[in-house]
Amino acid sequence: MPINDFKAIATFAKAVELGSIRQAALAQGVTPQAASQSIAQLEQRLGVRLLHRTTRSLALTEEGQRFLDNTLPALAALDRALVVARESKDEIAGPLRIVGPRSSFAAILMPLLDEFCRAYPGIQPDVQLDDGIGNWVVDRVDVGFRFGASASEGVIGRQLFPIQMIVCAAPEYLDAHGTPATLDDLASHRCSVFRHPVTGKVSPWYLTVDGKLEHRQMVPAFATNDTDLEALAIVAGSVIGQLASFLATPHIRAGRLVPVLLQHVSAHTGLHLYYGNRTALPRRVRAFLDLAFARLHDCSDYVLADKELARFESRPRKVRRSR
Repeated sequence: MPINDFKAIATFAKAVELGSIRQAALAQGVTPQAASQSIAQLEQRLGVRLLHRTTRSLALTEEGQRFLDNTLPALAALDRALVVARESKDEIAGPLRIVGPRSSFAAILMPLLDEFCRAYPGIQPDVQLDDGIGNWVVDRVDVGFRFGASASEGVIGRQLFPIQMIVCAAPEYLDAHGTPATLDDLASHRCSVFRHPVTGKVSPWYLTVDGKLEHRQMVPAFATNDTDLEALAIVAGSVIGQLASFLATPHIRAGRLVPVLLQHVSAHTGLHLYYGNRTALPRRVRAFLDLAFARLHDCSDYVLADKELARFESRPRKVRRSR
């Protein structure tokens, strides 16, 4: 039904309630002429007369009474729906639809969700992790996370933290194969590569060379479409690889991995938080956005500080053992 019909029915019902089209017009914020014309157009579309009008009073026709009896329950239900919608906007409860990348993101998201749900037990998370980028509107997304820029239009994005791409290896690997001093040295090493789970394409290593970002395709000794598995292979000492800082940082700090070729670390992308128009967001969505930004913006858990990387610059390089 056209929206004009809804307005006309509401005006008709209000006029009957108040006993005056003029009073109904004042209650709905329109002119008496507009209210009268709206009711007249409704009668014309229905093909029946709903009201007997005089200059001082109005009365329902028999058809008008039946029409009013049939429409009042629907109008009451619509009023209740509007009240519920307004109240839910200010309630920190209900469904919260979140999208994010599948690769290595669960460990970042889960502590955030756990803290939020403990604070607001009425929240019902609905999380879809996918390395592809879907349609924000069709998927009815409240909050989105992406490594890099979003392809969706009409959304607001904020970077939470930069992602450093760090070439690293386990101490055992470096003992066995030596530490590369230049990018050319990688030709003699067992390198790992990541194959994108959606496109199937092998991602290059992203390297800073003379201050510019350079893509290099590596000859793989190990390939996988799972970044967590790639990290495990590197920690196990099977290969040398390039990992995102949010994966590499805890292993480097624990001594399980050693960053190498530090002059070629790149930070060309970051983890971004996406959402719609903030002024129209439900309170539960605004609260989650605030928590996400407070916990993840420039979070040191996922980024290595310059002084941390500098410690490895001064370490003596290990050479390959003779066999």
